[in-house]
Amino acid sequence: MRGLLKVCAAIDALNVGVNYFARWLVLAAILLSAGNAIVRKVFNYSANSLLEGQWYLFSAVFLLCAGYTLLRGEHVRIDILASHLSRRTQVMIDIFGTLLFLMPFTVAAIWLSWPQVVSKVLSGEVSSSAGGLPLWPAWVLIPVGFSLLGLQGVSEIIKRIAFLMDEGPDPSPVQSSHN
Repeated sequence: MRGLLKVCAAIDALNVGVNYFARWLVLAAILLSAGNAIVRKVFNYSANSLLEGQWYLFSAVFLLCAGYTLLRGEHVRIDILASHLSRRTQVMIDIFGTLLFLMPFTVAAIWLSWPQVVSKVLSGEVSSSAGGLPLWPAWVLIPVGFSLLGLQGVSEIIKRIAFLMDEGPDPSPVQSSHN
């Protein structure tokens, strides 16, 4: 189990690292959005590439940070009933929910998007809008983001099994203001 927990630590570190990178994408999206608004109002100028850049940055942040969101326990949960159950029962519900819902969803998203992603990359697909950006980088984000989410799901399952076997700490996400 110790070896698997080391794998979990590596997956967790990967998603934390991706989150730090994505923070810069958020800043870029803010600056691009503000710059686009200023240029449009002051100079009465707009370009499709500026608008598409905003969309791409937002998509990148959303997809790349899904795994980190799961790590931090910030994903959507419905704990009305589970909050009244023992901690061990809550952990078992998390394991079954991850196995029955999250993992099949991530595998399906990767499996179903992969042929399209390969096609878009090989063709070098570009937006049909005048002055638009290449589309294939946005398509690549889909399997990358879902892979990070799926890896984090595996990490969460292992941590919860270790907890149930009394071989690991409580897998409740550690909440801190600086992460």
